[in-house]
Amino acid sequence: MRKVLIFGNSGCGKTTLANKIVEEDKIAHLDLDSIAWLPTNPPQREALKNSKSNIEQFIRSNDGWVIEGCYSDLIELALAKANEVIFVNLNVEQCIANARNRPWEPHKYKSKEEQDNNLEMLLDWIKQYYNRKDVFSFSSHLKLFENFNGEKTMFTTNEI
Repeated sequence: MRKVLIFGNSGCGKTTLANKIVEEDKIAHLDLDSIAWLPTNPPQREALKNSKSNIEQFIRSNDGWVIEGCYSDLIELALAKANEVIFVNLNVEQCIANARNRPWEPHKYKSKEEQDNNLEMLLDWIKQYYNRKDVFSFSSHLKLFENFNGEKTMFTTNEI
C-alpha cells in the first residue's frame, strides 16, 4: 500500500497531485494545513507535539495514505513510515501562476473572497522560497528529499 509524502513551495500543486493519487489508489489524504495552524488571527502555528499526535493518529488509522504540505518539520515526523516521497519543485513563476488560478479551498477559507484577500501575502511568501532558511524553504525540502532512502520523485513542471 502506498504511503506518500508530498512537499514543495506554496502553489506548486501538492494538493492537486495528492488528490490525483487519492482518487487513483483509493487511499487517505492529510493536508498538513489542516493541522499546522491554530484558528487565530494573525495565524499561529499549532504546537508541534499536537501536530505530531494528529499525524500519528492519521497514520495508525489508514493502511495507505498521502500526506502533503510545505512543513518540513511535520513531513519529517512521518518520514520513517513513508515508502515514497514526491518533491514538487516548480520554479517560483509557475507557483505564482498556480496560486493566482487556485480554486476556492473551503477547508482553508470561509469564502473565495477571504481566500483572494490573502493572495498578495501568499505571492510574497512564494517569492521568498529559495531565500528562506526555515522549515518552509527550498533548502529544507531538498534535504528531506536527498536523505530519504525509499522511492523518490522530483517534479519540476506542472505536467504531473
